[in-house]
Amino acid sequence: MFAQLNRSAYLRIIPFVLFMALLAARGNLPSDTGFDLRWIYGVSTLVVGGLLLWWWREYGELTRQNFPTAGELGLAIVVGLAVFGLWIVLDAPWMVLGEPGARFVPLDAEGAIVWPLVVVRLAGASLVVPVMEELFWRSFIMRWVQNPVFESVDPRRVGVKAIVLSTFVFVLAHTLWLAAAVAGLAYALLYRQTGKLWVAVIAHAVTNFVLGLWVLRTGNWAFW
Repeated sequence: MFAQLNRSAYLRIIPFVLFMALLAARGNLPSDTGFDLRWIYGVSTLVVGGLLLWWWREYGELTRQNFPTAGELGLAIVVGLAVFGLWIVLDAPWMVLGEPGARFVPLDAEGAIVWPLVVVRLAGASLVVPVMEELFWRSFIMRWVQNPVFESVDPRRVGVKAIVLSTFVFVLAHTLWLAAAVAGLAYALLYRQTGKLWVAVIAHAVTNFVLGLWVLRTGNWAFW
């Protein structure tokens, strides 16, 4: 199956897999390595962000002509805010799947905020992750489920099966499974309705950025 994947598929798979591998490393490496493992998130952001920039011209759905209109931009912001609002309340014990592999708590030994870590986290979550994940989950996985020749699939013609299956796999990558299901469906439906990946990317970025501000304001580090 994977032998049949082409270059376009791998350009969407590799950044995601690399980011997840580094995330797993941060969660599994011993804490007494002499290196602050939280900076692995910064490494992930730089490396994956660099790959996305290097391959940017090959992501046709992110070209300038596919940028949203004012109305689509407003819709993306509204949906992003709505997903944030639901994300922070859909956290009852039965809505949680397992334990997060690596929580991100940007505090020093005295409990003070380490602002360089905050900047790295916000930049990664708001700028890199939305592009990386939407290229993987929506541009690739959702359209690939519809048709293995995924580049030929108009997102506005993606069926229910592709939306549901891609969202289900998206859920498995998150501990807050119900919140992830809501987010995955919202971003998928935005992409399907507008035909523009940028709309889903911007909504995702708004969710992550506002969530980050809320976490900093409230100290609910479990959401990071």
